[in-house]
Formats: sequence, C-alpha cells, structure tokens
Amino acid sequence: MDRPTIAVTGATGRLGGRVARLLAERGVAQRLAVRSPDRAPALPDAVAVRCAYDRPDQVATALDGVETVLMVSGSETPDRVEQHRTFIDAAAAAGVHRLVYVSFYGAAPDATFTLARDHHATEEHLRASGLVTVVLRDNFYLDFLPELVEADGVIRGPAGTGRVAAVAQDDIAEVAAAVLTAPGSHDGATYSLTGPESLTLAEAAEVIGRRTGRSVRFEDQTLDEAYATRAGQAPDWQLDAWVSTYTAIAAGELAGVTDDVPRLTGHPARSLDDLLAAPGT
Repeated sequence: MDRPTIAVTGATGRLGGRVARLLAERGVAQRLAVRSPDRAPALPDAVAVRCAYDRPDQVATALDGVETVLMVSGSETPDRVEQHRTFIDAAAAAGVHRLVYVSFYGAAPDATFTLARDHHATEEHLRASGLVTVVLRDNFYLDFLPELVEADGVIRGPAGTGRVAAVAQDDIAEVAAAVLTAPGSHDGATYSLTGPESLTLAEAAEVIGRRTGRSVRFEDQTLDEAYATRAGQAPDWQLDAWVSTYTAIAAGELAGVTDDVPRLTGHPARSLDDLLAAPGT
C-alpha cells in the first residue's frame, strides 16, 4: 500500500465513516486517525491509528507524513474548543500542509446556536495556525430531523415558523471526498453546505409523517417551556445547545440555501423526502 498522504478523523462515526468509505471506493490510500482503532471500519488501503484530539503525542504519530487531514469536529464537551486547538497545533507541528475542517453553517461569535460559537473559535485558531485551510460549514444534519420526533409523534421546541436548510450527511461526505481528492483546488475556500430547500419544522413533520406512515406534528414551545421539558436531562451547557438548536431556526440563521453541494458533487442536494424515500431509511 502507498504511504497515505490523507488522514481522516472521526472514521468511527457517522460522517467520518462515510468519507472514509467514499475514499476507499475511489482507491485512495488513507490513514484513519481515531480514538479507538479497533472500532475503525476495515477498508482497502486504509490503516487505523490511535489519535485523540487532546493527545499531541498521538496526533504527531498519527499524522506523520500526512499532507492533508479531514478534521471532523470532536464530540460535544465543555472543552471541545481546547481539544480542537490542541489537535490543530499538533497537526501543524507534525508537518501537515492542509486541514479540511467540518464546521457549522453561519459559525460566528454571536451565533444563536451555542455550538456554532465553538466552531467559530476553532476556525479562528485554524486560520492563525499557518495551515492551508478548507472549511466545510454544514447546516443541521437532515438525517437528524426524524430523530427530533418524540415517542408521541411530536417535535417540540421554540422554533416558531423559522426555516432550516438541513443537509444530508451523505452530501457532506461527498463534498469532503471531492475536496480531499483534489488537493490544492479548494485551498482557502469556505463552503456552506445545505439541502435544496428550507423547511419549517411543521413542514418537516408533514414529510416525516407521510414517509413513515406515522402521525407527526410540530408543537412550538416558549423558551421557558423548552427548558422545563428538558430539565435534568443533561448539564446546563448541553441544555443550552439543545434549546438553541430551535431558537437558531426561529432567528432565521439557518434558512439560507446554497448551491455548494450540487456544485461540488455534480448532483442535486438530497431533500428530506429523498432521504426518507431511500431504501433502508
């Protein structure tokens, strides 16, 4: 096997795993930099190496000789930004040339969605690192919209009539694979990845119900109701993230539709209807 010049993080997860499989299908040698190598997918021309974002020694070993890294954002934790900074610094020290970062749509220091602020902080550190960067700012995952439906068939949250241009993970993965396999062609770019339409959660509930045969509806909540119904289920920082998922939609910060997915993949972005109509969904 050729010495891999591409490394993919998060390959044991949904998004990173999709990217790794696409690269393998294209015959690209890759290094899977993951916390648990035994959980990494077994793919042709791929080798799994241990790599935790907060362990510079592991990052240095995992990325030795690697030119381009796909950095899937780490698990949601209070110190996620610090872990990201540690990884970025260690990647630069290891001689990595290019880092492709999976960020969030509209990442900004004052974004309503609290975790989008983490992504902004990461982007700022990345740009100051000296690494060549490509930023993939994906909207909320289209795949997760059906998971918002509670056991009683209701999506609850303070989203009002706001709209969200959620994007399929398969489309994000295809964009990432296109960027990784055309090194240099996207350097310095920031792409905003969305689906082909902007839906209210009431409209999303209608599509989910129609495709699943369930009775599904959206119930708007006040901010107080949103926190009250989620109280005790998670730490405060995580509750803020959950609730701001909906308030960011209400604020209109996730409504914009772009053509970045079709431009980079060569096909239309998947809609919620497309996603739920796919075999095995």
